Amino acid sequence: MSASAEYLRVQQGSANDLLREHAGLVRKIAWHLKGRLPASVDLNDLIQVGMIGLLEAARNYVPTREVQFEAFAAIRIRGAMLDELRRTDWTPRSVYKRLREAMEAMRAVEADTGRQATEAEVAKRMGITAAEYGQIMSDASRSRVLSLDEEGDDDEGKRFDVGDDHAGTPATRLEEQGRRVALVEAIGALPEREQLLMSLYYDEELNLKEIGAVLGVTESRVCQLHGQALTRLRARLRDWRGMA
Repeated sequence: MSASAEYLRVQQGSANDLLREHAGLVRKIAWHLKGRLPASVDLNDLIQVGMIGLLEAARNYVPTREVQFEAFAAIRIRGAMLDELRRTDWTPRSVYKRLREAMEAMRAVEADTGRQATEAEVAKRMGITAAEYGQIMSDASRSRVLSLDEEGDDDEGKRFDVGDDHAGTPATRLEEQGRRVALVEAIGALPEREQLLMSLYYDEELNLKEIGAVLGVTESRVCQLHGQALTRLRARLRDWRGMA
């Protein structure tokens, strides 16, 4: 079907027809996202928000030969779910405080040694046990499973979001491109295992259990490693978030 014909079909169809036809896509995205989120997140809530995203996609879809409606809708559906999850972030401020402490300790260790900080070194610098450090990293993974945001306390509202290169003024787009380059470079500088984890999680979109099977570790250990990778990236991208 041509893009223009698909556009007419989408625009002329009723909302109920649209929801019925693409409900499977919404459920698929919701199930996939749910596998990467805390158990407290309700699947039905994700599906409901995703349906709204589907309707918004129908209203905003402009046909092109490059982008079919389903691909366009999938982005809007997932985006609607992520926006809702960010809006209802469950993370206590105390968790953000401990994450900032871990980030500062990691930066200090790496400044002193000139190499990647190990878990034991960061825990020692923080004056906590390995188990306590592991819990902080698990919290980091669960609280920021969606992005590299740093919110809470004095940093509330400051985000490191990699957005749309085509949005905003030329200066904004240039800054966004710089952020993307910084992010790619920071990921490339991660320890090899953390690089692989980030690729499996964000590029291949595997859930924690699936990544654990690839790495040969438990799901809880993957959660800790993911949190550590995010914390390391936050520390190295600090200047881009405008933090002192």
